[in-house]
Amino acid sequence: MTDEKKRITLPEGYKPTEDEEYMNPLQLEYFRQKLLKWKDELLQGSEETLKTLNEETTDTYSSAGDEVDRANDEALKQLELRARDRERKLIAKIDAALKRIDDGTFGYCEITDEPIGLKRLEARPVATMSVEAQEEHETKEKLYNN
Repeated sequence: MTDEKKRITLPEGYKPTEDEEYMNPLQLEYFRQKLLKWKDELLQGSEETLKTLNEETTDTYSSAGDEVDRANDEALKQLELRARDRERKLIAKIDAALKRIDDGTFGYCEITDEPIGLKRLEARPVATMSVEAQEEHETKEKLYNN
């Protein structure tokens, strides 16, 4: 589905329920909006971080701070950059979830094709597996990585 296609207007305060048909147009639009809002928040945070890092770099090198302060500043910057890298990866997962909404596979386990479930999607809208499939995947991962 392209952005040119008509979007559904959600009723005010709408939340998906188990009483509805699973992944009906309202539910899909609800999750689309949830994902887009989340992505926008992450992007805004990234912009603020870049601005702050640029300002701090200028401040740090323009003033004569002691080595401990500089080391502390550098450690804080590294932590912030790692957090932003995780967010960058999360944005990619959000984009993939939006693509699944468009192609009709959102909400269904990529392993079993069974519904992931509204509660899980509400908590983790980028989920690609049901709880059971995710647990099995993690168990196998632990076995093979040890």
